[in-house]
Amino acid sequence: MGMAIIYFAMGIGFIYLAIHYGDSTWDLTSLIFAVVATLDFGVGFKMISDHFRSKNKK
Repeated sequence: MGMAIIYFAMGIGFIYLAIHYGDSTWDLTSLIFAVVATLDFGVGFKMISDHFRSKNKK
């Protein structure tokens, strides 16, 4: 569960970087940061899902 929180924090950080350092919406830098943030959020949701799924099996 702790790693999921770290991934969510990294996702928020990459969104901040995409907004702060991107000159426009379609700038390559902001798109890369947005893609990495999306992957971080996806991994975080998957970890939380697996945590609750394994907790319910016990």
